[in-house]
Amino acid sequence: MPSEEGARPAGRYVGTVARGIRAPIVRTGDAIAEMVVDSVLKASKSEGFSIRDRDVVGITESVVARAQGNYATVDAIASDLRAKFGGHSLGIVFPILSRNRYAVLLKGMARSTQHIVLQLSYPSDEVGNQLMEQDWLDEHGIDPWTDSLTEDQFRREFGSALHPFTGVDYVAYYRSLVEAEGAECTILFSNRPETILAYTRNVLACDIHTRARTKRLLVAAGAERVYGLDDVLASPVNGSGYHPEYGLLGSNKATEETVKLFPRDCQAVVERIQELFRERLGKTVEVLVYGDGAFKDPVGKIWELADPVVSPAFTAGLVGTPNELKIKYLADNQFAGLTGEALQEAIARQIREKKGDLTGAMEAQGTTPRRLTDLIGSLCDLTSGSGDKGTPIVHIQGYFDTFAAD
Repeated sequence: MPSEEGARPAGRYVGTVARGIRAPIVRTGDAIAEMVVDSVLKASKSEGFSIRDRDVVGITESVVARAQGNYATVDAIASDLRAKFGGHSLGIVFPILSRNRYAVLLKGMARSTQHIVLQLSYPSDEVGNQLMEQDWLDEHGIDPWTDSLTEDQFRREFGSALHPFTGVDYVAYYRSLVEAEGAECTILFSNRPETILAYTRNVLACDIHTRARTKRLLVAAGAERVYGLDDVLASPVNGSGYHPEYGLLGSNKATEETVKLFPRDCQAVVERIQELFRERLGKTVEVLVYGDGAFKDPVGKIWELADPVVSPAFTAGLVGTPNELKIKYLADNQFAGLTGEALQEAIARQIREKKGDLTGAMEAQGTTPRRLTDLIGSLCDLTSGSGDKGTPIVHIQGYFDTFAAD
């Protein structure tokens, strides 16, 4: 029987499928690679899906770090900062506004000194958490690129600025954390890192993705000691967890006195998981460890990416970027005169015959030139969530299939 007008030719009718996979609660010392493979295979048997070559399995960074026991205490953070800054007045530049990501770190910073100078960016932090609306600045005649505000000036202009999602006044909250540790606290608002040098020459850059520039500008402006969060706990302190590349970046609150750090040595983990799938099924499954996805909430204006990277480790088959044709462009241009099965087959044939790198080609315009690991890691993060779903593993099938695949 001929296909209906506009129908897909006989073959597959499902493209990419992402499944959240439930797993046991991970504790320090657990064999994480074996747990991941066992969980995926149990889900496969229970739900009746098969594992294929080029399937992708993602594991959230949190469970990898927990299995490694990569934790650190507030005291370890304070000890490392005292060693780096000598216990002198400490400037903190561009921290994000987060109880989960930053509050415990700030306690360690305050515990390391007698005076914290806290410089906040405005109207929002690096990942979009707002202190105030951009329109408010226009109404008050404040230029965020040139104007600096003291805490008193901020309060006179804006009063109590509550986070739109959490309802927290982060200015008051961060002050309370510092003072609870017995340190004085000076708070200012500026988007120029050099502003803090009027208060102290010892500065910890706390931004994530712009940290190299911030450090460079501070050094050029005459700072005496400059470090970033990536430099703190880059090696163990009194047996603590650590991360040689990212330090405290990517950490999360574990308890009121501890943080879980970004996982180390993840490449060995993903390669071991891939090896186990080959041994048990004879299939080549691609594997990645993922953290925050790289996407922005258009309503709340918050960037999700508070980790230093989306994926700290991945197998070789996930290197690169998509090389895709834009189906709607083909349908509206080369094949505008076709309909039905003839149109479907013409587009499928064009996809099968595509050659080489399509970067810059008109028929590829509008496709996403992001790294595969950023795209797939974001899909994993959205699928697993960050609350009580209990699915720290994601199985993705059909990601690399095209419209031409049967």
